[in-house]
Amino acid sequence: MKAWDTATAYRNGTTSAELGWERFFRYGPYGFLGLSTVVAAVTSPLIMDRADVYTVVVLVPVAFVLQLWWGRVGPTVPPRSRAPQCYFVARTVLAFALTWCNPFYSVFAILGYFDTGRLLPHRAVRPALLVTAAIMAGAQCGSGLPPVSLMNWVAFVALFGLHGTLTMVFARIGDREADHARTQVDTITELESANARLEQALAENAGLHAQLLVQAREAGVADERRRLAAEIHDTLAQGLAGIIAQLQVVTSIGDTDPELARVHLDRAAALARHSLGEARRSVHDLVPAALEHDDLPGALKRTVTDWAERHGVRADFTVTGTVEPVHDEIAATLLRIAEEALANVGRHAGARRAGVTLSFMGDELTLDVRDDGCGFDPAALPPAGGAGGFGLGGMRARAERIAGTVEVETEPGRGTAVSARVPLVRHSR
Repeated sequence: MKAWDTATAYRNGTTSAELGWERFFRYGPYGFLGLSTVVAAVTSPLIMDRADVYTVVVLVPVAFVLQLWWGRVGPTVPPRSRAPQCYFVARTVLAFALTWCNPFYSVFAILGYFDTGRLLPHRAVRPALLVTAAIMAGAQCGSGLPPVSLMNWVAFVALFGLHGTLTMVFARIGDREADHARTQVDTITELESANARLEQALAENAGLHAQLLVQAREAGVADERRRLAAEIHDTLAQGLAGIIAQLQVVTSIGDTDPELARVHLDRAAALARHSLGEARRSVHDLVPAALEHDDLPGALKRTVTDWAERHGVRADFTVTGTVEPVHDEIAATLLRIAEEALANVGRHAGARRAGVTLSFMGDELTLDVRDDGCGFDPAALPPAGGAGGFGLGGMRARAERIAGTVEVETEPGRGTAVSARVPLVRHSR
């Protein structure tokens, strides 16, 4: 049985043992009364006079009716109320009177040992047990109640001491078991409460996780927008501003100096061609076209080769570990980080040699971009997200969106190493 089922059973009284006791308390008194009446009838010629017989004939039906009444109202009355107490007192008085008439009615009186704790308040349990012990001792002392000789009185006292001691010991054991049961119920209730709180916390965590995913997507969109804004500002906007400036000069010159006007028109045309090229490059950068026709190692190798040819710098590409198919988002992120790192080398490092290494390391991918250039002071970098383009902060943001990291090691005059570590999410085919 599960913990919460056990707790419910304890609270509702539905365990198999308690159901057995319920049946005993419902039908047992009839059996005990009937058994003691049969034995009393057999032994009545020996130990009962006519008055005792008449008394038993009257009291046995009264006890039977009392039990019928309790069997009907008992399950519906609340515990520790007046009705159970009245029932117990009436039954005990009847058992005492019947035992006075015939000691074998102690079989009926023994019920007082079993249900005292169920019917009476806690403070009355021990006195009631002692009363039952006195009835049992009187029935067993040899002459019934009342004892008729000194020897019978000695036996009564000894038996009462024995019964009283045993009832107190059993009452103490019962109290301990009740305390243990209450402690068990309290502990199980606390566990249920803790389980409920844990389930609530797990549900809240699931909601927070979904919220974080949404925020991560929104942050990625915002980062990309900032990058595009910086890209447009640095290229298209400046190119268009230059074209406008050249055309304004041509307008101001008019027909006075055709040669000078031609020079400014040529400059405007050059700026327009350059801006068109930058626009095409920006659109191309939105989607890594290299990954459309090749896997990540092939795309990185082509990127490194093209970069080396454009900048006239020796660049080597190396793959370590067992190559595996990589999820598109992971591959795109690493390719963009490699492109930006190489772009930084070409713009700022003044390097004579660069190297790119892609390492498959079990459940992790590592991309290393190294150069032997001039290095830089990380503290002197402009704030992330400014007009300077993607930069190191953007590379870190890209990696963090796929649960990765980017670390930079650099020292002025000794080159730079950019290392990106991301989880290896395999491409599902």
